Amino acid sequence: MPPRLSIVIVSYNTRAVLLQCLQSLQSPAPTTAHEIIVVDNASADGSAAAARQLPGITVLEAGANVGFSAANNLGIRASQGAELLLLNSDTIVPAGAIDALVAVLDRHPEATVIGPRLVDGEGRVELSFGRMITPLNEWRQGRIVRALAAGDPATVARVEAMTRQPHWPDWVSGACLLVRREAAFAAGLLDERFFMYTEDVDFCASIRARHGRVLFTPDVQIVHLGGRSKATASQATHLAYRRSQLAFYEKHHPSLAPLLRIYTRLRDR
Repeated sequence: MPPRLSIVIVSYNTRAVLLQCLQSLQSPAPTTAHEIIVVDNASADGSAAAARQLPGITVLEAGANVGFSAANNLGIRASQGAELLLLNSDTIVPAGAIDALVAVLDRHPEATVIGPRLVDGEGRVELSFGRMITPLNEWRQGRIVRALAAGDPATVARVEAMTRQPHWPDWVSGACLLVRREAAFAAGLLDERFFMYTEDVDFCASIRARHGRVLFTPDVQIVHLGGRSKATASQATHLAYRRSQLAFYEKHHPSLAPLLRIYTRLRDR
């Protein structure tokens, strides 16, 4: 009998945190019948071999660094669960969190996608949901994220309050995203033009376009060790974000894409 839940984890040179994530999923394991699929994007640090040493883990090797969206799609297509959990390799799952997330889905048959509350390794909250990307919404979200990363007391208090309440946002973070399998396939899975970043916003938009609904729940908390990384991102990561941002505007706001291209050239000089 197929498992109810398929947990798909993409890894690229994240051996240490990947093992930490997998161990958190197994000690103790969720009571929900599940499978765990790790998709390795040609890591050079032994991630795939290390994951294979753990019991009950299926490891798929992409053969190259195909990106976050394409790797997730490989894992999804190889999975069997009626529900899919996309989980970053830099997460730690507290005991009972997966079962609790599935229980939220059961309580909300109107929900198609569910995202939990995310905190970093020190328990500081992450803003892991928001409105559809537009220039104004992106500016607002970025301003909050930067202030949160800087530890601005008013922003921290505001986001703490926001993330203690359920919301029906336009998107939730792909760091931990639970979705009904049927809806994921109806949306065409993740758009592989997004190598890294904005793929979760686009995926949720595709699901909402088919009358799906996105729910943020404060009832479940997951540790996301990389939750603040973009504030101190490397140049390569910054460029990857810019490429995905342009791809997103070309898809969803084509009239604004040329202006964004000019703006990014001027800003990134």
